[in-house]
Amino acid sequence: MRVDFLYFPGCPSHEEALERLHDALAQEHIRVEPVVYCIETEEEARQNRFLGSPTIRVNGVDIDPAFSEETSFRLTCRLYLREDGRPSPLPSITMIRNALKARHESEERR
Repeated sequence: MRVDFLYFPGCPSHEEALERLHDALAQEHIRVEPVVYCIETEEEARQNRFLGSPTIRVNGVDIDPAFSEETSFRLTCRLYLREDGRPSPLPSITMIRNALKARHESEERR
């Protein structure tokens, strides 16, 4: 399993999001070290299909089920929806864990 964590330096939420990612990996008993990418330019944002900071992908798939391929890629803060529908600059632990579980289970079936 591959876990990517993308952020830009001006993001006030990336440190807490990375902590949540580490917590979710531990809770799911998945021993993978996330690959951390610092996106610094608009060109890097386009090349890396960067949806905003922070972005987490598991095996190349964004953790947010609402992800749209038509989204523009740029240096910006990201907005997630919590389970209760309220917006948040951070993905919830539940969202991260659900994405990890789904990818982990699909790998085990192979």
